[in-house]
Amino acid sequence: MSTTRTFLTRTHGKGRLSWVDWLTYGYLILGFLLILLPVSWIMLNSIKSSAQLERQDIALLPSDYERVARATIYGPDGREIFIIPALPDWVLNWSDLSNDVQAGRDVAGFLAAQDGRDFYALRSHLGQVPPLTRTLIEREGLPDWLLRYPSMSAAARAELDVGAILADLAPEDIRLLSEFLGIEPFQPNRLVTQILVTAPDPNTGEVTQWATPSFDPGREIFPGRRVDNSFDGVTRVPTAGAVAVRTIEPTWSNYLEPLTGQAYSVNVDFASCFTNSVLVTVIATFLTLLINSMAAFALSKYKFRGQIAFFMIILATLMVPPTITLVGVFKAITATGLSGSIWGVIIPGAATPAGVFLLRQYMLTIPDELMEAARMDAASEWKIYWKIILPLALPALAALGILSVIWRWNDLILPLVAIATTKEAYTIQLCLLEFRGEHLSQEHYRLAMTVVSLIPTTLVFVFMQKYITTGIANTGGK
Repeated sequence: MSTTRTFLTRTHGKGRLSWVDWLTYGYLILGFLLILLPVSWIMLNSIKSSAQLERQDIALLPSDYERVARATIYGPDGREIFIIPALPDWVLNWSDLSNDVQAGRDVAGFLAAQDGRDFYALRSHLGQVPPLTRTLIEREGLPDWLLRYPSMSAAARAELDVGAILADLAPEDIRLLSEFLGIEPFQPNRLVTQILVTAPDPNTGEVTQWATPSFDPGREIFPGRRVDNSFDGVTRVPTAGAVAVRTIEPTWSNYLEPLTGQAYSVNVDFASCFTNSVLVTVIATFLTLLINSMAAFALSKYKFRGQIAFFMIILATLMVPPTITLVGVFKAITATGLSGSIWGVIIPGAATPAGVFLLRQYMLTIPDELMEAARMDAASEWKIYWKIILPLALPALAALGILSVIWRWNDLILPLVAIATTKEAYTIQLCLLEFRGEHLSQEHYRLAMTVVSLIPTTLVFVFMQKYITTGIANTGGK
């Protein structure tokens, strides 16, 4: 800490800040914020609930208002809209729960405690209409085609006499079957959550609880329905004096469910993807260091015909964009039988021209006299490479190793070419793509797993950045 404090309190002037100091510290603060703010935004959003992200809530913290349910039911008396207060959180957020969590809830016991129009709305919201309809059909011995009726064409429906079947049922059974079949006047009932706001009644001044779809304290009024259902319509309530309770609620399941393979509607195991990325990164980094150091040793310490030409060819490959070689890489991976295997990700990138250049320039700084002395002591070329050159080139090897870890861990293009057809071999970057589908977007999972994927490379860079500085600073200088 003392070193950091000394560094941050240095001044260009004599005991006071000069314009150079202001400019320098301003530049440091700007760079720090440019790095910190996006990462902080991802971390804070990764513990927000799926519902909060879908609402595009711009609140900084993972929080939500206290909520009630607004129900809409259809029946012989037409459409009814009313408020259901004091429902459990698992009921309000039913659609966001995973299948395992839903299966662990006592839905039947909860519905048994409800009655009237509350029961009809909650029965539909909790997805109990289809299973109850199947039970009704089996109990009453009704035709099986009733289960397929909602998906039939209009012509096929016209040939079936549903009215005759409904005429022989009890009133409650008629309502249940009609809701399932979508027969007028019945339709699927709906239940949505709304914000609970306490505000004076604009007519009487009495403090009342209201349900509103959105609440913006900056607006003059908000549309609200009375929670006690004493009035069925919507009232324009002044925002002045209105209070909405907002609590911080981190959603840690965003991390736990993907890591334990319980993420809803996700067909990959993120823990397996994490393991695959570790294997690819470790093995590929080891091969990169070995192959590049051998090539750099030959190019820096041996004199042979075409040495400069070989080195220039290697450097020339740096000017070729990787996307241009994708077709060739794909064909090579397919021809060698590596497609669908993590070896198809490891081997093609084992040698890197940037690594050869970095190590060669560093090895040029190692005196040739050390090699001559080793040869006089009867050391083999392999022993010279392994016992003398590699230990002396350790700073450059460490720098290249750290860069290789970052490259391999964050690589998406090569895994997309080599293993996109085999989910068991997916790396982290491919797994992140699985959290966004055509019809369902699991942004809460993807943000959480993005944070997890940042941890290894961040730790490697933070604790080993001094080797990067030493290795690159000494490169090319004799």
